[in-house]
Amino acid sequence: MNAVTTQKKEQSLTKDRVNQERFLTPEVDIYQNKDEYVLEADMPGVTKEGLELTLDGQVLTIIGHRNHETVHGNPLYRESQQYDFRRVFELDPEIDTGKIGARMENGILVVRMPKAERVKPRKITIGD
Repeated sequence: MNAVTTQKKEQSLTKDRVNQERFLTPEVDIYQNKDEYVLEADMPGVTKEGLELTLDGQVLTIIGHRNHETVHGNPLYRESQQYDFRRVFELDPEIDTGKIGARMENGILVVRMPKAERVKPRKITIGD
């Protein structure tokens, strides 16, 4: 299984809060290289100030609060939703959670999750 597993159930929120608030699930791309896993989440309308990233053990929670636009007039047709974003991931133990870093740019969150040194490939020297 991947180092970042799919969405974890809504355990961290109380049932009342889940019922009162509605969230959109941001689309994500997750890829890896030899040193790290990278998660990119599309969250249009979210700025750095509106972003909440929390790590509780091996559970990463991403919440993006959107800047809600004031509509001048009665919308006749609207496809976009004004809800905030939320997504929860259970991280694999091979991720060094102490070194996770993130940045937000143009509505795209990039989370870098380094692999622990013990799981990185390494060369073994051959003795005489």
